[in-house]
Amino acid sequence: MTTFVLVPGAWKGSWAFEAVVPLLERAGHAVHALTLTGLRPDDDNATVATANLDTHADDVLRHLDRNDITGATLVGHSYAGMVIAAAADRAGGRVSRLVHLDAFVPRDGESWWSSANEYFREVVAAGAAATGYAVRPPDGGDPRRRSHPLASFLQTIRLTGAFARVPRREFVYCSGWEDRTPFAELRTRLHADPGWQVHDLPTGHDAMHEAPEAVAALLLGE
Repeated sequence: MTTFVLVPGAWKGSWAFEAVVPLLERAGHAVHALTLTGLRPDDDNATVATANLDTHADDVLRHLDRNDITGATLVGHSYAGMVIAAAADRAGGRVSRLVHLDAFVPRDGESWWSSANEYFREVVAAGAAATGYAVRPPDGGDPRRRSHPLASFLQTIRLTGAFARVPRREFVYCSGWEDRTPFAELRTRLHADPGWQVHDLPTGHDAMHEAPEAVAALLLGE
């Protein structure tokens, strides 16, 4: 049995994986879908204002601690690629597999901001204009989305090298939104790296909703 810990991207909560969770559970695996600090319905303005990338990595680590999880498969979508990288680097060997689902794969000293493209930097800058600390979600999309802590986009990641020693590291490139994706160069880099396995899915960025069966099959190694 595998223990999957699913971490949603910006503006989203555990509900982002609602179509994938039952498929993994039906296959006999334990599944934990998280909602990060600042994205929970009862989080106040101070919580949103102070949450950063370290906060979100700690969310994952505390969840591993509370549930006594070892040999975890961490799955991070989009922004959460930053989160699972930071968490895996600090997890003391408790992570056996990383799946960056159309997600950032940072190097030491990078941030979401430095890794994103101009399109998404403009989205975040516009979204943060009202408060200076909370980035409202882009127009359209799921109404359950919540404002995202700006500091988590700006904080640089610090990696010791333990992240690169996770035994199995995978990147999923969603090819159905090539006009806006920030991940095309990343796909090329990781494809040339023997430490990474690269998968392609012909979906838009929100693969968990567009093609949950394909995402589940990939996670199950089918």
